[in-house]
Amino acid sequence: MFESLMSVWHTILSVTALNPAYGMTPQHVIMIAIALGLMYLAIGQKKEPMLLLPLAFGILLANMPGANLSAYLPMNYSVDPNGVLDQTQGPGLLHYLYKGIRPPAPLNNAIPIYPPLIFLCLGAMSDFSPLIANWRVALIGLGGQLGIFVAFGLYLLAQKFILPLFGVEFSGMFNYKEAACVGIIGSSDGPTAIYVAAKLGPHMLAAVAIAAFSYMGLVPFIQPPIIKLLVRSHKERTCVMPQPKQVSQRTKILFPICLTVITLLLVPTAGTLIGMLMLGNLIRECGLLSRYVDTFTNAVMNTLTLFLALSIGSSATAEYFLRAETLIILILGLVAFMSGTVGGVMMAKLLYYTTGGKISPLIGNSGVSAMPMAARISQRIGQEYNPQNHLLMHAMGPIVASTIGSAIVAGIFISLLMK
Repeated sequence: MFESLMSVWHTILSVTALNPAYGMTPQHVIMIAIALGLMYLAIGQKKEPMLLLPLAFGILLANMPGANLSAYLPMNYSVDPNGVLDQTQGPGLLHYLYKGIRPPAPLNNAIPIYPPLIFLCLGAMSDFSPLIANWRVALIGLGGQLGIFVAFGLYLLAQKFILPLFGVEFSGMFNYKEAACVGIIGSSDGPTAIYVAAKLGPHMLAAVAIAAFSYMGLVPFIQPPIIKLLVRSHKERTCVMPQPKQVSQRTKILFPICLTVITLLLVPTAGTLIGMLMLGNLIRECGLLSRYVDTFTNAVMNTLTLFLALSIGSSATAEYFLRAETLIILILGLVAFMSGTVGGVMMAKLLYYTTGGKISPLIGNSGVSAMPMAARISQRIGQEYNPQNHLLMHAMGPIVASTIGSAIVAGIFISLLMK
């Protein structure tokens, strides 16, 4: 009787993930703990739940051995010479959702579909009027790109001096593709970071995406101390910007068309992201397609965000994520974000003095593409020092300029390194 019960128990156990054949390891347990921690941040602390919750659940699913729910093909998946699948269990749902980020072989160099579609939705949500009315704030967005190049350079140094300490060999040739993937985190634009990583370093995609999205959620904690440290004088803190000029509808319609033409002529590889961003904005500004605008800014954007985050999480398996490079990426991602904020604030301070106080240094943090959180921080800190100060719309100008700038930088990276 006892032997029969044990036989039944072993039979039941053999089909669970606890079966040693499925390969549950301490690394999987760590990844499951990370997933639960991110879920706590998303639900318990309400930090970017639309991104972090599906991302965390994707990590949870991908690290349950035996379920075959990760983005990657199962180890036992193969095709015999006759084209017949030879596997005990085929690829799961998340493997196919992941194709929207990394197309299947032999199309690995093809365009990832989710980031450009998100840019289409962002264009429909964006008002370029503050940028058009005061073109000088575009320089703040330029300053915000500092984080990209700081992280790019630091990762090259890490390849030579830090990663070898963890047993990662340095061949004597810097990996500029990986450095570009880490650097683009400094754009503070999740879809752009994912787009570059999918093209130049798919093995880094999970770490890059998690760093980019996590630090966007931490904007309210990272940026205010930097702003208050760099903007010290009473005059700078209480500067009130003049009311922006009204922009005609004709100008708002011509802007995305002209910018698309100029970008595609100068940086064709940035055309995918810029083209979708400008198409979305043109749909918004033409005034004839309100149904499209409503669909893109709500249903489509929410659906794409869910699929994107879930797919990213499904690629964060223990084998790919728990490596020394991941720790370096997370650290440099924070450095990149902070450097971008510093670059934007310093550029805004320069404009404050060169324009005779017409541009507030407090909008400098909006030189990164954290839309719309960075603009809200500019508004909150501005009113903290001067209750009559209203910087929200002024701060949107540098943010959209930074979004455009980071997409162009991404195109340059791909053009130079995708060979």
